[in-house]
Amino acid sequence: MSLGCLSIQRHFANLRDPRRQHGQRHRLLDIIAIALCAVIAGSDTWQEVETFAQCRRDWLARFLDLDNGVPSHDTFERVFDRLDPLALQRCLLSWLNALCGSPAIGHIAIDGKTARHSGSPTRGIKALHLVSAWATEHSLTLGQIATAEKSNEITAIPQLLELLDLEGALVTIDAMGCQKAIAAKIVDGGGDYVLNVKDNQEHLRQDIVDCLCAAMDDENAKIDKYHYENKGHGRIEKRWITVLSDPEGIRGQESWEKLKVVGSYYVERTVDGKTSEETRFFIGSRYASAKQYGEAIRGHWQIENGQHWSLDVTFREDDSRIQTRNGATNFALLRKIALSLLKRHPSKDSIGRKRYTAALDSSFLEEILASDRKMGDR
Repeated sequence: MSLGCLSIQRHFANLRDPRRQHGQRHRLLDIIAIALCAVIAGSDTWQEVETFAQCRRDWLARFLDLDNGVPSHDTFERVFDRLDPLALQRCLLSWLNALCGSPAIGHIAIDGKTARHSGSPTRGIKALHLVSAWATEHSLTLGQIATAEKSNEITAIPQLLELLDLEGALVTIDAMGCQKAIAAKIVDGGGDYVLNVKDNQEHLRQDIVDCLCAAMDDENAKIDKYHYENKGHGRIEKRWITVLSDPEGIRGQESWEKLKVVGSYYVERTVDGKTSEETRFFIGSRYASAKQYGEAIRGHWQIENGQHWSLDVTFREDDSRIQTRNGATNFALLRKIALSLLKRHPSKDSIGRKRYTAALDSSFLEEILASDRKMGDR
């Protein structure tokens, strides 16, 4: 299958078709390709995927084998319910990386998100919670793992790290991921970490506070500070970042792999004359300036603003009623791949408007799928 300079056949060569061969009317790759195109072009349900395919049948037939017509929404649902999410993810991300020129990844933000209407309390089905990795400088999805039914992000994050190339990357994770085993796994993978610290680790937050306070009165302390502020739209944000290298007095410090830095991140926000403040504490495994740590911590929230917000507002993920675990996980992956492709397109339009344009204009959809623009050409 080829779509302009898009060629994905080889990336799916090893994907096992979960269907029985007898009675198959549609190729597996055609089903996946149609679903991805449909999600890019505004489809948020399997029924809408089928409608897109019906309306764009002539265009799709230029690239796909549609001699037996387009699949029904039931076919899409059954196939994606049966597809192994990790196997599908490996194929789609392999293709996405090839399309994007395998960009160097400097910063990886990891965070979790729940698709709130994907569960059913009356049927005993918990809402799907996915932990995702996001390359902040490229707006590129790197992977996702669903948390187990009776578990949480602490067990899912190590599984996600297994899927990532961490060599040389700085990985930022919120307080839930502030675990010794997770820190060790990042370092073992060739990366560095910045872990947000709250009260889930005994003594650690208080030890950081004590270290920073002591360092203020020690002229030999390796301490660095950075301050900056942003103004606009009636909002003023002031940030103070303090970093202490080679801290002393962290109880059990040797059990935190390669811990080299502790720090604080203080934010003061004034909106419409009302001021609020927040202080966060963190640990890190890389010697770097307060400015660099501040940029990494602030950059971490791009997974909230750049990915999660778009998935909820533009892709209506929270409204999704897909309740089968594989189906919901696979549709979530299609959304993330589509979002990365839409962000990659150089148009300055919003993601919502790009989706609408792709639905109306097949040539624009081809641009989304087949542009030779490399990641980083922003």
